[in-house]
Amino acid sequence: MTQKKIKRLGILTGGGDCPGLNAVIRGVAKPAMNDYGLTIVGIEDGFEGFVEGKMREISRDDIAGIIGQGGTILGTSNKGDPFHYPTEGMNGVEIVDASQRVLKHYKGWGLDALITIGGDGTMHISNKLSELGMNIVGVPKTIDNDLDATDQTFGFDTALSIATEAIDRLHTTASAHHRVMVIEVMGRYAGWIALQAGLAGGADIILLPENPFKWDSVMRRVIERSTRGNRYSIVCVAEGAKAADEEVVIKETDVKRTDPIRFGGIGEHVAGRITLETGLETRTTILGHLQRGGSPTAYDRVLATRYGTKAVELAVNGEFGRMVSLRGLNVTSVAIKDAISKQRLVPVDGEIVNTARAVGTSFGDE
Repeated sequence: MTQKKIKRLGILTGGGDCPGLNAVIRGVAKPAMNDYGLTIVGIEDGFEGFVEGKMREISRDDIAGIIGQGGTILGTSNKGDPFHYPTEGMNGVEIVDASQRVLKHYKGWGLDALITIGGDGTMHISNKLSELGMNIVGVPKTIDNDLDATDQTFGFDTALSIATEAIDRLHTTASAHHRVMVIEVMGRYAGWIALQAGLAGGADIILLPENPFKWDSVMRRVIERSTRGNRYSIVCVAEGAKAADEEVVIKETDVKRTDPIRFGGIGEHVAGRITLETGLETRTTILGHLQRGGSPTAYDRVLATRYGTKAVELAVNGEFGRMVSLRGLNVTSVAIKDAISKQRLVPVDGEIVNTARAVGTSFGDE
């Protein structure tokens, strides 16, 4: 059976924004237009825009000079899951299945295939839409780096660089005032940013979601440093970290999201306990969206471009239901259903953790 030649290729960016999204859009659009003569249809504001029917065709002018721009020229949303779509009803917000509206727009816009750029949530949605008959190729995006089917997602390197620089800067002010500095970084279930930024920035304590910590271990480390002449300490904590005898700290819940839990506040919680139990002056810095903003690093620009061009290749060859993936030095692909089978979490006895322990870093578990 001869594969139908695609003519109209859709593209959307789903979930939270991430450095490198525009580089992927450019990596898709340039070869699609120049090598295959495709029309690129940009779906605005992620799956929310897909449900609401918001799209525009992408021109060469749209992608000129965007490789180094942060954000996304298409806009995005983390509240637009078509299978869990929030609408205003008689009794307030109601959650409905709006997937048929997506299928209607997919067909109405004459799309032959769709490239979805996003993290775990976007890939779960993509897999469901594939099962409904849509031709989809996925591109992995998340600063948490928690997709198991790829060695690295674009955006992670940029977030890691920002977090590392922040720790570097905290060292100078912490030493000047002889304080304990707690820095909270993103990482809901996977602590890759906290682990690698903490190691690169020389944090004294790293607290991970995968490894519940003990309060007495944290207190012992900061007191030891204070009493032996190291008059300040740096604690790097992932937003999803928690004490062994406590629940995760939640900032708020939002029923409009498929995952309604919004993490945040563990940094302040840790700082408060340190001050209370040790008497040491402690301050908190929460990086939050700074990690997702600004220009992508050179590494992320290159990786994002490679992902984009590979996604077009898969679409043109009719290899749908797949996600591009970095394995070793090569960009390849895996089935989307396999890509979402499990998260890529930090192995608590892995080589990077052991490296950090070897140079004296505490994980609050001794």
